[in-house]
Amino acid sequence: MGSFDVPLADERTQLEAFIEDYRGAMESTLDGLTEEQARRRLVPSATTLLGLLKHVTWMQRVWFEECVGGTSRRELGLVRSPEESFRLNEDDTIASVTAAHRAACATARTVIADRSLDVVVTGHRSGPRTLRWVCLQVLRELAHHHGHADILREQLLAD
Repeated sequence: MGSFDVPLADERTQLEAFIEDYRGAMESTLDGLTEEQARRRLVPSATTLLGLLKHVTWMQRVWFEECVGGTSRRELGLVRSPEESFRLNEDDTIASVTAAHRAACATARTVIADRSLDVVVTGHRSGPRTLRWVCLQVLRELAHHHGHADILREQLLAD
C-alpha cells in the first residue's frame, strides 16, 4: 500500500508516507544498473544517479541530524556544501551508497519519532524552523531529485 492509498491518514502519517515513497523511489533508480552506469555522467554537471543518491543522503542528514538533532556537519563528518555532496569517491558503490542512505533514513526516523511537527528546531545555520517545515523541505528535495534521477535512468536505458 503506497502513500496515495491512505486517503484519511492524519497529516504526520501522510507526510512520512510521502517521504518514504520518495526514499524508495530514489533507491529504485539504481535497480539493475551496473556500477559504470550508476556513475555515468549524461549532463554537463557532475550529476549522476549514484551521486544523486549520495546527495539526498547528505541532504537528509543535514536536515534531520544537523537541523533537528543539533549535531554540526563537522561533528557528523559531512561535507560542507550541496555541490560537494554529489561527488563520488573511488570506493563509492551502489551497495555502499544505498547502505549509507538507508542508515541516514533510519537515523532520521529515530530523530523525529517523538517530536511534534510543531516543535521549533534550531540546528540549521539558516535559522529556526518547525519540524513540519523540515519534513516538507526534505519531501520537496526528494521529489525534485527523483525527477532528475528518473530522467537520467531513462537516458541510460535508452542507450
